[in-house]
Amino acid sequence: MGDETGGVAVQAPVAELMALAERAARKAGALIRDERPESWQVQTKSSPTDVVTQMDHAAEDLLNDVLLGARPEDGLLGEEGGLQPGTSGLTWVVDPIDGTVNYLYGQPGYAVSVAVAVGDPLRPGHWTPVAGCVHSPGLGTTWTAGVGLGAFHEGRRLQLGAGPELSAALVGTGFGYRAERRRQQARVLAGLLPLIRDVRRIGSAAIDLCLVADGRLDAYYERGLHPWDVAAGMLVVREAGGQVLGLNGVPPSEHLLLAAPPALAETLRERLQALDAGRDED
Repeated sequence: MGDETGGVAVQAPVAELMALAERAARKAGALIRDERPESWQVQTKSSPTDVVTQMDHAAEDLLNDVLLGARPEDGLLGEEGGLQPGTSGLTWVVDPIDGTVNYLYGQPGYAVSVAVAVGDPLRPGHWTPVAGCVHSPGLGTTWTAGVGLGAFHEGRRLQLGAGPELSAALVGTGFGYRAERRRQQARVLAGLLPLIRDVRRIGSAAIDLCLVADGRLDAYYERGLHPWDVAAGMLVVREAGGQVLGLNGVPPSEHLLLAAPPALAETLRERLQALDAGRDED
């Protein structure tokens, strides 16, 4: 028997999906925390600074086994393994280590992100996360959310307030791996920085989004994000009462994503549009 929650038809109880997401994320988190290697097998992807390790692959294999072992008819989209189509209408969207550079350097700002979505997560605006978990073994903390059920930090219900004015906002962001994109992102940040309280760069989009949901960041924006980076975190923000937006009427996507309480989200979007934050690199 399915749920229909928040206008999204889900052929499984959302609470059960949320519990499975958390169970899988915690298992993968224990793996990458407890079996962190002394010697690394590091490959590069889009640039020499965009890295993947043997633990990214091991954690994604574990997530695959746990999630599809429990629900074999679902699909799975993983950062490392790509899309495995399913037949149920649900697709798990997973990032085995969001913040791999932090993990590689022994920094605590990394997380396992697990969400399940209705629709096609490879088509912006055509998918909706319905349950998810962001588990950070380095920080020792966990966020969960289910559509219509709310967002939680270590079991405590999250509810965002109105948020500050832009001038008092602590804003998180991140940067791409290619020099051309970083040059463009630096230009945008230089224009935004005089208008806000300060900026933070943590190194994990999943954690950044959850920090917006629990009020430890006022807003977050970034260009170049993928569904596996944001699927769970964007649901945590929405279920806490925040907004997740794109620019110029476009849904949040690789083009740009921003998250904040509603009034601040609109103001930040206006400023980012004025700064041409979604412009392709020169």
